[in-house]
Amino acid sequence: MQRVVNLIGLILLIAVSAGAQGPTGVGSNPPSFSSPDFPAWQISAGYQYNRINLTGTPFNTNGLNTSVVRYFGKWFGVEGQLGVGFGNTGATSAPANLNVHSVFVGGGPKLAYRRWKGFEPWVHLVIGMENFRFSQTGGLLGNNTSVAGLGGGGIDYYLYPHVAVRAEMDAIESRFFSTNQRHFQVVSGLVFNF
Repeated sequence: MQRVVNLIGLILLIAVSAGAQGPTGVGSNPPSFSSPDFPAWQISAGYQYNRINLTGTPFNTNGLNTSVVRYFGKWFGVEGQLGVGFGNTGATSAPANLNVHSVFVGGGPKLAYRRWKGFEPWVHLVIGMENFRFSQTGGLLGNNTSVAGLGGGGIDYYLYPHVAVRAEMDAIESRFFSTNQRHFQVVSGLVFNF
């Protein structure tokens, strides 16, 4: 878990330091990366549903998804994302009914069509690490970590100038047990811009 926290901190540090860069010279002001209509920072938090397919028989997890985005202009941003899920394998594993905890953390680019009122559609690509921990401590399913990536998009609907509700859908690619897996997730929640 400490590695996850360190990776999120590193992503935020890179985003903040990149935003502090500006032109050099006496008397010059750094350019404004955002206008009052397009805030530079965006934080979201909400519910996450994942359909996981690690061993050929899918199972579900439910949990929390958070993201932080630093926009550089009206449409391009750098995103850091953390998703945590909890579930049970049911009869899909041997032994059956294993409790499962999943963590995904990563970062990457985000492109958004940002309008102040109404809808804001967007797409993103996030590369990072995914960890699965099962209640079985040994064997194939115990505790596994792999490089993973997700790609997808969503839409934010603004209720107020700085507050929106989000609907998101992503495809997740991972590589556990020397084979590739494909999962998907659905996220809904609140978005705050400042």
